Amino acid sequence: MSWLLARLRAVSIEQWRAIDRETVRAPDEGGRTSWRVAMVLIVAAISLTIQEYVGDRRSYDIWFADYVNDEYYELLAYVWWSGWRVFGYVVIPLLALVICRERVRDYNLSFAGFFRHLWIYVALYACVLPVVIIASQTDAFRGTYPFYRMANRSGTDLWLWEVAYGVQFIALEVFFRGFLLHGLRRALGANAIFVMVVPYCMIHFQKPMPETFGAIGAGLILGTLALRTRSIWGGVLIHVGVAMTMDVLALRGCPPIGSGSFCGV
Repeated sequence: MSWLLARLRAVSIEQWRAIDRETVRAPDEGGRTSWRVAMVLIVAAISLTIQEYVGDRRSYDIWFADYVNDEYYELLAYVWWSGWRVFGYVVIPLLALVICRERVRDYNLSFAGFFRHLWIYVALYACVLPVVIIASQTDAFRGTYPFYRMANRSGTDLWLWEVAYGVQFIALEVFFRGFLLHGLRRALGANAIFVMVVPYCMIHFQKPMPETFGAIGAGLILGTLALRTRSIWGGVLIHVGVAMTMDVLALRGCPPIGSGSFCGV
């Protein structure tokens, strides 16, 4: 185990140094006040604040309390949540980039790096899968997943939920591994990864503690890969793949899809 940890540390440091070597520093960045860094971090703070106070389920329950008896009230609550993730993680940052005359395609949105390094993400999924399977046996896991407890009520519930769930993961990767990382790279180099990991960890605070700690490691790995490959899409693949696997495992203990019942009943 000590050999493995030492090897992982060596590989990580090597990759971070490679990122630093590849980073072309702007003359007004790196140790100086940077308008790009200010823009990225202020926009990030605004986006996360809006999602916490507007896009959160609590706000939905307050503003749409009159519809609480609607058949799809719970599902629409998650559509609300997912929609605000797209607005906060994608729309707001892209508007800021356009206003600041930044090239959006530079923000790790290329598919080229993803296809060349696809094997890495498949290997990562294979490594994570046993951990997910073991975690699925715990009470904390079964008490958390699936988020939408009526996902197995019907095929419509299941697929609309999974689409909403998957879309917000795409938005999340655009924000954390695209907007934040590339926006900070020219000033901070590989250190941009460590800055990004802090808010990324914090958005997991409502989940089981082991998963939140795991988000720190996942953020470091996916952030490093995004900067090395110049692509966020491997992170999207991992996120969606693991999330769907977790839902499938969680639904095993629920009534059959289409039964009219839902998890916990």
